[in-house]
Amino acid sequence: MTLATTSVTGLDSAVDAAVATVRANIARFGATYPDDTTTDGWYRPRPAAPGFAEGANRGWTTSFWPGTQWLAWELTGDDVFRTAAEAHAADFVRRVEQDEDLHTHDLGFLYTLACVAPWRLTGSEEARTAALAAADHLMLRFLEPAGIIQAWGDLSDPEQRGRTIIDSLMNTPLLTWAHEQTGDERYADAVRRHSEQLARHIVRADDSTFHTFYWDPVTGEPLRGGTEQGAFDDSCWARGQAWGIYGFAVNFQTTQNPELLDASRRCADYFLAHLPSDGVPYWDLVYTDGSDAPRDASSAAIAACGLQELAAIETDEARAAAYLAAGERLLRTLVERCTPAAEGIGSDALLLHSVYDAPKSIGVDEGCLWGDYFYLEALVRYTRQGWVRYW
Repeated sequence: MTLATTSVTGLDSAVDAAVATVRANIARFGATYPDDTTTDGWYRPRPAAPGFAEGANRGWTTSFWPGTQWLAWELTGDDVFRTAAEAHAADFVRRVEQDEDLHTHDLGFLYTLACVAPWRLTGSEEARTAALAAADHLMLRFLEPAGIIQAWGDLSDPEQRGRTIIDSLMNTPLLTWAHEQTGDERYADAVRRHSEQLARHIVRADDSTFHTFYWDPVTGEPLRGGTEQGAFDDSCWARGQAWGIYGFAVNFQTTQNPELLDASRRCADYFLAHLPSDGVPYWDLVYTDGSDAPRDASSAAIAACGLQELAAIETDEARAAAYLAAGERLLRTLVERCTPAAEGIGSDALLLHSVYDAPKSIGVDEGCLWGDYFYLEALVRYTRQGWVRYW
């Protein structure tokens, strides 16, 4: 199975380098999982934790690992990638069956890539069943009457009750898929209400976004916005703005609510207007040229994917062309400035210079699993004709 190339040129060597790294990482890590980010440019095994051995399937980022393997399989048809990804799919089946580390809205990230993708690509019934079970777990976090999916924590935790984050827009596609599979309107209603609430409250009047927003869990009243990983409550965390571009575009296609298309445009325009002159975003868009703040290449990779998605649904031809061109520029900038090949250094990350959580000094100026995945997805989007997204 291989995808046909498009007319976009100059990216073939980047695709080859990324696929080679995925292949080498399969040989190195086998059935285990690396940490969320690299350390000094190299992935280490995911640390052990209570109840979990080193390299075990826990946390919110493990699915990006098989996600890159599925993309590599689509690019090459080489069964070394499919075999590795199917082994991880089986592990995600086990994870949901044994109720291991499921109390998070990131079930969408986890099970869309780990189980929906193989169902789409191979028809795996085991993966389908696991993904539907994960969707049901995610529905437990839907809060009435606020109409939102709670992001983090135990649902009885007063510190987290009624809180969601902009990343959640990429978790709702699991529920959209579950609705497509079952016809159960509960899933579609949750997607519609949650995405509308974010469009109305997490996007500010100036088109920037809050990272996180709180609703009163009893009355449903919107309360306040803030941040967890951005510079300030009123700044604009770059990765969150990128999630907004992609997530609102995807959820518009599900709901056909024009508010979501407009929200995606607004997020895109703000993101592009606040890029530094070299095109690699700072980790928070409050920083501008001349700052010594770290960059976040992962946000550019996400935005490149989202801009292509937005271009495909944009009703104005000129705007669509501009979004598509902007996404390609972001991708080319990453290839030219933020890869091991560009810098001539050794690393087992596909993409360098990303940031996980700057306020907590976690994964600053490192590779990361989601950066690798969305960088490879962007390469697939801009070089392969007819690719169908997993989300």
